[in-house]
Amino acid sequence: MGCGACCIAPSITSPIPGMPNGKAAGQRCVQLGDDNLCLIFGQPERPQVCLNFQADEGTCGKDNATAFSNLVYLEDITHV
Repeated sequence: MGCGACCIAPSITSPIPGMPNGKAAGQRCVQLGDDNLCLIFGQPERPQVCLNFQADEGTCGKDNATAFSNLVYLEDITHV
């Protein structure tokens, strides 16, 4: 079971298959499976921002709740 926080908390402005205008912060990506794993992981259509994201303990903490909280915070301080 994956975490999925990075596919829900941040906004993504680039096109995602099934979401041509990207997604708003807090909106679940349509490519996030029920197991909270990316359905297009490793595929060429995966957005560059997703490819660049590095999930690590410093960003995500040790559990889903911390990851979500941290990513919401980062979204809030970087939103323009």
